[in-house]
Amino acid sequence: MKFVSFININGEERAGWIEGQKVYDMNELSDGILPSKLLTFIEDHEKYTPILKELLKEEHSGTYNLGDTELLAPIPRPPSVRDFMSFELHLKNAYKNLEKEIPKEWYEAPAFYFTNHHAIIGPETPLSYPSFTKCLDFELEIACVIGKQGKDIKAGDAEDYIFGFMILNDWSARDIQMEEIKIGLGPAKGKDFATSIGPYIVTKESLQKYKIENRHDLTMTARINGQEISKGNLKDIHYSFADMIERASINATLYPGDIIGSGTVGTGCLLELSGVQQSWLKPGDTVELEVTELGILKNTIVE
Repeated sequence: MKFVSFININGEERAGWIEGQKVYDMNELSDGILPSKLLTFIEDHEKYTPILKELLKEEHSGTYNLGDTELLAPIPRPPSVRDFMSFELHLKNAYKNLEKEIPKEWYEAPAFYFTNHHAIIGPETPLSYPSFTKCLDFELEIACVIGKQGKDIKAGDAEDYIFGFMILNDWSARDIQMEEIKIGLGPAKGKDFATSIGPYIVTKESLQKYKIENRHDLTMTARINGQEISKGNLKDIHYSFADMIERASINATLYPGDIIGSGTVGTGCLLELSGVQQSWLKPGDTVELEVTELGILKNTIVE
């Protein structure tokens, strides 16, 4: 299923699912039994899923036409966002352009940082160009959404804690990021102004046909102003989402709705493609990230 959060014709935030050009309001169709917020559904989805399955057996014409709604970030206010760095090719390309070597520590355990969970934007939401940077970049990623509370989760059990997957764009102010890294902190200000997610969360069950052991064969594509500039695949990831979940949950509790980003796929950002002297993103540019089964996450940069 493809779960969404959206604004209905009355201006209300609602939760539901999408099929083709129809959006289904789970709260309305269940006569109030299912929640109106997607995070609430995820937090107790083991209770709500059987109710939803019974609802799906009935014929519904759809609550709204897609064009009459505004899709939001699937989880507009997630409890937390951890972003990993799990694709080796991304590091090889980026560090080569920065004239550095990949740290040996990267091969010892998956690494992540916390980004601003209050700066989440959704599909088609304009991104205001940050006033403090001259080097705005995108990052093509996939994120998993945690569906069950857990601590000290082993990689072999991690799939039980995944609710679904979605596209993530980790917007980056590269000049600020590089300054912070020299200090020994961050990335912080270079990353905290916006993270795009969406357009929907696809359940892990819906992606089973793409499963290859503990990875997925999902093509990942990036376009700027309609021109394809990047293509990769999730199956090429060095650390699986199971590895990331195990690392993140050591002596720490993961909660339903927590977001875990994969990190950038190889070639999935401007820093990799041309080095530090390339033309960065500017107001007026439109970035589209497309992933097999996960849809298209599109944002336009504005002044």
